Amino acid sequence: MRRDHIVIEGARQNNLKNITLRIPKERIVVFTGVSGSGKSSVVFDTVAAESRRQLGEMFSWFVRNRMPRQERPDADVIANLAPAVVVDQRPLGANSRSTVGTVTDINAVLRVLFSRYAHPSAGEAAAYSFNDPDGMCPECDGLGRVARMDVGKMLDTSKSLNDGAIRFAPFGVGTFPWQLYAESGLFDPDKPLREFTPEEMDLLLHGKGFRVPRRNRTGEMGHNAYEGIAERFHRLYVERGLDTLPDRQRREALAMIIDAVCPACRGDRLNAAARAAKIDGLGIADYCRMEISELITVLDGVDDPVGAPVAQAALTRLRRLEAVGLGHLSLDRPTATVSGGEGQRLKVVRHLGSSLTGLTYIFDEPSVGMHPGDVARLGELLAELRDRGNTVLVVDHDPDVIAIADHVIDMGPGAGARGGRVVFQGPVAALRRADTLTARHLRRRTPPKRDVRRPAGRLTVADARTHNLDGITVDFPTGVLTVVTGVAGSGKSTLVNHELVPRHPEAIVVDQSPIAASRRACPATYLGVMDHLRRLFAKASGADPGLFSHNAAGACPACDGNGVIVTDLAFMDPVTTTCRACGGSRYRPEALAHTLRGLTIADVLALTARQALDVFPERPVAARLRALSDVGLDYLRLGQPLTTLSGGERQRLKLATRLHRTGALYVLDEPTAGLHMADVDGLIALLDRLVDAGNTVIVIEHSLQVIKNADWVIDLGPGGGKHGGRVVFTGTPADLLTATGSITAEHLRRHLREDPHEDAHESPRPHAVAQTDEQTYEQTDEQVDEQVDGAALPA
Repeated sequence: MRRDHIVIEGARQNNLKNITLRIPKERIVVFTGVSGSGKSSVVFDTVAAESRRQLGEMFSWFVRNRMPRQERPDADVIANLAPAVVVDQRPLGANSRSTVGTVTDINAVLRVLFSRYAHPSAGEAAAYSFNDPDGMCPECDGLGRVARMDVGKMLDTSKSLNDGAIRFAPFGVGTFPWQLYAESGLFDPDKPLREFTPEEMDLLLHGKGFRVPRRNRTGEMGHNAYEGIAERFHRLYVERGLDTLPDRQRREALAMIIDAVCPACRGDRLNAAARAAKIDGLGIADYCRMEISELITVLDGVDDPVGAPVAQAALTRLRRLEAVGLGHLSLDRPTATVSGGEGQRLKVVRHLGSSLTGLTYIFDEPSVGMHPGDVARLGELLAELRDRGNTVLVVDHDPDVIAIADHVIDMGPGAGARGGRVVFQGPVAALRRADTLTARHLRRRTPPKRDVRRPAGRLTVADARTHNLDGITVDFPTGVLTVVTGVAGSGKSTLVNHELVPRHPEAIVVDQSPIAASRRACPATYLGVMDHLRRLFAKASGADPGLFSHNAAGACPACDGNGVIVTDLAFMDPVTTTCRACGGSRYRPEALAHTLRGLTIADVLALTARQALDVFPERPVAARLRALSDVGLDYLRLGQPLTTLSGGERQRLKLATRLHRTGALYVLDEPTAGLHMADVDGLIALLDRLVDAGNTVIVIEHSLQVIKNADWVIDLGPGGGKHGGRVVFTGTPADLLTATGSITAEHLRRHLREDPHEDAHESPRPHAVAQTDEQTYEQTDEQVDEQVDGAALPA
């Protein structure tokens, strides 16, 4: 067996149709295909999962029993694997101590630089860390901000304690804290707080260190430690952390808090000794506040024999960040505030510093959130990984990412049951001549839309100055499709999400936040269809609706409604098997004994949304199922676990819950994330239908496909960070073609000029193939659709 390929035979994971693959090593291999075609099933659920499982087997059983255990993917042969490094789409850690500098480890290098070269020295490297007790500000514990009780929010000084002067419900009239104040004898409980002396108000808020009498529930007198309102609130709610509180308590506490820059460190997060250490008059906090492009210039000037080598180590990483279009970020930027695309690139750069070779790097949609101008830089970084002797597997739809591939594997021909086959594999030049859905879209060059809609009015954002916005005034036309675009960091999201949306709280916002996905969640439960289905079954059978829930009374007792049983083999890998008691249906026999229109509840959950529309014409069910069809997800089974959906499918599922409102303002943040070019066509058609129904639709996007089909374009820039925040173009897509000073316009012109048939290498016209059981399938998309559409409903 040749060792220069990853070998997969008989892969059946998720929707894969018993496929056989040879994936070349030490190459950039791009997997493409429509959402749900099986790309992630090959790359993540087969290659990455088996690599991690086999790597885990190298450890002793004692160690393995304390590690997450991987199940073997459903395939006959998976051979010639290398250790896999997965860069997925999960958001970066968003805790308050995580910044761009910490997540890229550049802060660690700067701490070494300051420990060796700064004057006066604060000590070792840890003394410059805001996450270490030796370096953090004692006032804010290294957070840079302090959360304090707002007295004005907490107290109504026009009222007395007995009248409810304390607005915070947990300290309200009748509670234990209220008794400490109203019944302690320290204050007149009937006197309005505005009449309290300064000494009384200070005692009410900050008194402590003594005990006061209090009558308990039985009427007996006792003594309790006194603690002022501010002191008690800080101890119970601020010090413990608001994130640890139940939702209701957290909301109540947040309403009483003012969040402000720490007065001691003024946001630097560091103690006095760390702040005092300087290099050429600048402290480490000053370094972290600079934009990365500025910091590169500063570090380039460090020529000291001790400091220069350390500065060069930081420069190497900083230049990589600049190379992927992140030069506008600063190292003190909290990771919770970076966009999905920026976070993805931060993760890519984090792995580029490794000198390891022979690895398999797996990237999930690395182009998400990238302007076309940044994708070329991404290609250079992926090529750098490949040239070190690594295999680079990329799941992506962007034509510019496909263009950098050494080898392309196209999955399809459709999604879900219509996918799971290899329809093409070979070089990019051959793909451009192939007869697959991806190839046809690669060859297509459509001009910008010229027949644009006329606006019904406008929504004006005046003098916007949030973040890097340069006091701009922007008119958003109503009744049309508007695309807001621009390079990363140009201010798109700030303008729309932080300026426009707060002015219009009625807006329906579909952002990039992921939807909750668990084995028990499915499209039927997420859309709210399941409740209606249970009631229909209950009405037809006379049984309780809970009997038709696999999360409640109807759950199979053997598998607890999961449909599978996971057997933990302690030191060995867990084994997942279909539950024998329910056959994977998840339901107990009593639930399956009832039918509705000839179907059991398990049969209904096995239907696709398209099939279910024919069975359930009831308005509450049909409307939600049509929403799935509108976003191109009618092939999903109603009971399909959300954990098996791709990122693009989850994004559209979220959109499906917000459709069919008229006269509304829709705001969508990069809705093409995770979508194939064919799926983008469907998304554009959906956006057009929303506008035609009387809605205003505003989309933040980089996709040239979407930009060309807009009615109005707002382009921000010209660069990112301090070089952005200005409007460089407003007008129709056709006008954008002739615009000057717009990077978006340059890439649109280049896209339309490119010859889609231009090939770097001559090769014969390939055949689109899909393999299963070593047989070649020559089915078209339409033939597969007909087979699925004509499938009999479960009996």
